[in-house]
Amino acid sequence: MAPEVFRRLDGKAAVAAQPGSLEERTKALQALLSCPTSSIHTNKPPKDILQVQDMFPLPLDEDLLPGVYLCGYHSEHSFGATSYLVTHPQGNILIDSPRYTPKLADNIERLGGARYMFLTHIDDVADHRKWAERLKCGRIIHSGDVEEGTADVEWKLHGNGPWNIGTDFELIHTPGHTPGSVCLHYKPLKVLFTGDHVAKSEESDDLNLFLIYSKQSVSLQVDSIRKLLDVNFEWLLPGHGYRIKYKDVQAKNAAMESLLANYTTS
Repeated sequence: MAPEVFRRLDGKAAVAAQPGSLEERTKALQALLSCPTSSIHTNKPPKDILQVQDMFPLPLDEDLLPGVYLCGYHSEHSFGATSYLVTHPQGNILIDSPRYTPKLADNIERLGGARYMFLTHIDDVADHRKWAERLKCGRIIHSGDVEEGTADVEWKLHGNGPWNIGTDFELIHTPGHTPGSVCLHYKPLKVLFTGDHVAKSEESDDLNLFLIYSKQSVSLQVDSIRKLLDVNFEWLLPGHGYRIKYKDVQAKNAAMESLLANYTTS
């Protein structure tokens, strides 16, 4: 959230530099509020922290992605995963669970609340019950990821799909990371929310499957990547890892083909 201030040093996150401008300070305070382990501190209580709280959910790109927001307030119970909010005339969608805070809930309600809470997979459900109770939203998860903590979810997807939410959102079953991993395709804006299925690598521009955390076989997860070749998206918004904006669908497919080739030859 604030790469000018926080960087990876010796395998760990660290303060690489103090904020050098008001914009960098604001981003650093946004990261402070969002840190899942509350590991970021200031010498003195920041006087402008309430103003920064009011910024969440953060618009991702008001021109290219209108109505798509970062929720911030990452939850330790979701391993720090990113949660998103999409505002839409047919009903807003909260994607995965941020840490529950009344202030964030107030701000989401000012944006129209949420009609649905889409859970990409079992790892990133965090405070889903608290959000469902507060926002009165119907939760969606694949039956393959139903456990004790998600047994009360209102809508359980069965089979291989695809499924739809209204006219603009398609749900694509992408097992591999977990049996019930599902990506959400926001068709008009060409956005794919991938959960933990795939994201940009931290070390390069290559795609990463995070296989060390996968609960199923490599071949199954690679097969799920092949499904994405037929999906018309240019933005890849993951739960973990880095976001990607491709030049066009052909560039997206080239990246996917490169990933497939790596695992085919390895």
